Amino acid sequence: MNQVDASRIIEMAWEDRTPFEAIQHLYGLTEPEVIKFMRTYLKSGSFKLWRARVTGRQTKHLALRSSEVNRGYCPTQYKQRSK
Repeated sequence: MNQVDASRIIEMAWEDRTPFEAIQHLYGLTEPEVIKFMRTYLKSGSFKLWRARVTGRQTKHLALRSSEVNRGYCPTQYKQRSK
């Protein structure tokens, strides 16, 4: 995995409204794999903050998400995935 993709996965994982399913669709990483990825790429303290933030957050899971949330992230955050 290149540095640009790794950076984008980390960014998407931190975004409140980007569900794990979007990361899986774009990068093929399931939620447990994203957790393992974040544990590897983040410092210990940052990983703990991230886990506390996303644990139980309904917007990170499409199945738990309110129907009022109709987009993954802000339109200004669209970025091209490097190939």
